[in-house]
Amino acid sequence: MILSELNIYPIKSCRGISLAEAVVEERGLQFDRRWMLVDENNRFLTQREYPVMATIATRIENGELRVENGRNSVVIPDVNGSPRQRVTVWRSRVEAAVYGNGVNEFFSEAMGARVRLVAMTEARRPVNYWYRVHKGDHVSFADGYPFLLIGEESLEQLNRRIADASGGAGETPAFQSSPMNSSREAAAFQSIPMNRFRPNFVVKGSEPFAEDTWKKVRIGGTVFHVVKPCARCPIPTIDQETGVRHSSEPTRTLATFRQVRRKDKNKILFGQNLIADEGGGTVRVGDEVEVVGYR
Repeated sequence: MILSELNIYPIKSCRGISLAEAVVEERGLQFDRRWMLVDENNRFLTQREYPVMATIATRIENGELRVENGRNSVVIPDVNGSPRQRVTVWRSRVEAAVYGNGVNEFFSEAMGARVRLVAMTEARRPVNYWYRVHKGDHVSFADGYPFLLIGEESLEQLNRRIADASGGAGETPAFQSSPMNSSREAAAFQSIPMNRFRPNFVVKGSEPFAEDTWKKVRIGGTVFHVVKPCARCPIPTIDQETGVRHSSEPTRTLATFRQVRRKDKNKILFGQNLIADEGGGTVRVGDEVEVVGYR
């Protein structure tokens, strides 16, 4: 198996960046989800509430974060000297550096709501106690874990199932329900792309969903612990190029074969969450991916 894609998402829930190589840090890949948008209550914001976030593009140039939305752009300054406040990501609270009005006006205009940009400091946000590997495991502004891995073959099987379930027409375009549009919908179908699932690592050369059986993998020279399957939210129904939410796929099809019941809550699983054995290494597209432990 090889590492076929390597992605980071500098601002949580905004558009990602595909890389040729990246530095592995304990809390995630370097620059991955180190920034986040929050509301007036300092609570995190995502595409769940604002699908338009998918259209806010990011890039790293000379160590600086640059952001654009098709109309305007902004360079995100260093956070040294910025005020600190505690922000909320799900059930966790962590200190973050808060940016000033100039930066926040850009994002507020792009999203049509009053929002603020914050950045991670040296404060640690612990990984869930039940899934940590080391006592000090911590994570960025990602939902819960430092890294997400998905196999190409798993997505290929999902797309085959979507196509089979719809008689070959595949995904229903966004909020289209009129029979008058059925032929156009079928013609417009495209397979669900990997970017809907926002992984860090994409691997090629395994059996579909083989990653479910892995306990430990080595990518390049770094060992990662496979700690928990990823429970999917509605974000994979959002086109990551346009920010348009689609009505049902891939969630509808995933629910037919990737759904489990835990504590009376249905969970749809796709991908695996990882924790690095240690930071400091570099991973590169084309690196060998070796399974060094199974569940």
